[in-house]
Amino acid sequence: MFDIAWSELGVIAVVALVVIGPKDLPKVLRTVGQWSAKARAMAREFQSGIDDMMREAELDELRKAAKQVSNFSLESEVKKTIDPDGGLEKSLRESVPDDPFAESRPVMEPPKEEEAQVPVAEAAPQQTPAKDETKS
Repeated sequence: MFDIAWSELGVIAVVALVVIGPKDLPKVLRTVGQWSAKARAMAREFQSGIDDMMREAELDELRKAAKQVSNFSLESEVKKTIDPDGGLEKSLRESVPDDPFAESRPVMEPPKEEEAQVPVAEAAPQQTPAKDETKS
């Protein structure tokens, strides 16, 4: 990271031993270690926060893409392709009635009450089983 060689670390250790002294050196090294641990923890937390933001941004993009796919309507896409301004559909609606077969379709009347209340057993003819004459 800092590209410090072992010889440079040795020089720094000798200078620290001379300046700080052998009595206080363990306390200083412990304090430096704690600061180093706190700095690493903060860097790790910052990095995880950045990673979470990136994941959320990617998830938002994926959600939008999935929503576009789920809202896809083939019928509307065909209409947009064939008739983008809606003029063709409007002209067809004006020239063709809502039900073009209404005039040619026979009008069916509902059954009369007498016919509607006939039970099914009475309406169907009774069939008697045929006698088997070959068994006698």
